[in-house]
Amino acid sequence: MRTPTRPPLDGLKKRLDQSRAENARMPRDGFLRETFVLPRSDARKKAKEWFDRWPKQAYWTSIESWFERPGDVIEFTIRRLPSSD
Repeated sequence: MRTPTRPPLDGLKKRLDQSRAENARMPRDGFLRETFVLPRSDARKKAKEWFDRWPKQAYWTSIESWFERPGDVIEFTIRRLPSSD
């Protein structure tokens, strides 16, 4: 009795590679992230808006990183949990 030959797996390998490439850009820690590039005063307002809408105690909201750009512009990434449960 002969063993059946394996089916070609090129399509499956291609889809797995695409999926892994897409997921490599997003950490798998459950946090939602958003990056903003705003003038300093607008950056403060946006951060306050996030902390008011998603309180730190319930959503673990935090400024993950921030950079001061030329012209008094702030680039920052803020993160939070998707729900407070």
